[in-house]
Amino acid sequence: MSRSPHSAAAPPAALDLVERARGCLLEACHTPDLCERYRLAHIGALRAAAAVLAARSTPSPRSRPRSVWQVLPKVAPELTEWADFFADTARRRSAFERGATEPSAREADDLIRQTETFLGLVLAALGLPMREPLGRWVAPPTLVAPARRSGRI
Repeated sequence: MSRSPHSAAAPPAALDLVERARGCLLEACHTPDLCERYRLAHIGALRAAAAVLAARSTPSPRSRPRSVWQVLPKVAPELTEWADFFADTARRRSAFERGATEPSAREADDLIRQTETFLGLVLAALGLPMREPLGRWVAPPTLVAPARRSGRI
């Protein structure tokens, strides 16, 4: 596998953040609460983006705290559209956490899949090997109805 010019050696902090992002996704897949699924998927995306920042940027002593979604396009321009997308999901997450509304199952599941795609792009950007997709774990067992065989098509 060829490595990207930015991935000579991903620092331990970036590797840890990648693993924590994947852990959030797996946890999101197993929780039946829709708000919690959405929140965990979003945190997974935040950790994946933070891994890119940990690998590619150097903190400036004079910089003020900013959203990872504001900084990511400057450090990884190829992820700009994803930063815009996840900045929007951050606003939705905030509304869900305030109780203003609740995500649908489709919305929560879509965010898990989108975060998984984003994590794959982050791994590629860091020159790290791809992991097995979450695939069958996207729907938590408590929400999946067992398949019935009726013998009819």
